[in-house]
Amino acid sequence: MSARRTAKPAAKPAAGPKNPYGYPFWEWVAKEDPEYVKARQPLSALSIGEGKELPVKHREMVIIGILAFRGRKEGVIAHMRRAIEHGATKRELLEAIQSAAVPGGGPAFSTGAQALMELDRAGAFR
Repeated sequence: MSARRTAKPAAKPAAGPKNPYGYPFWEWVAKEDPEYVKARQPLSALSIGEGKELPVKHREMVIIGILAFRGRKEGVIAHMRRAIEHGATKRELLEAIQSAAVPGGGPAFSTGAQALMELDRAGAFR
């Protein structure tokens, strides 16, 4: 029987100004075509919001694995930050990318590890 550790509350991630759209390019899209962004928001909320069974931090870990597989380090960083905001620990994120390494291979693990290392160096876990 394995002992479960109680997760420590995560510190606020070191980040720049808060962007309500997630990625910087969405700010530009919102200015260019606000109707498109408004129409997309409900689907986005269903996809990455609080689920009926899965909390946001677990949904973010799924997204992190997919983005790591696709080699999208900036996306991995953005979603790791969001997972941290929702209580994910450095260890949980490490285990998420370790899990992605089996189906996604070394490149997926490398992308995830580099993103996690960058956040760690930036003080996201203090």
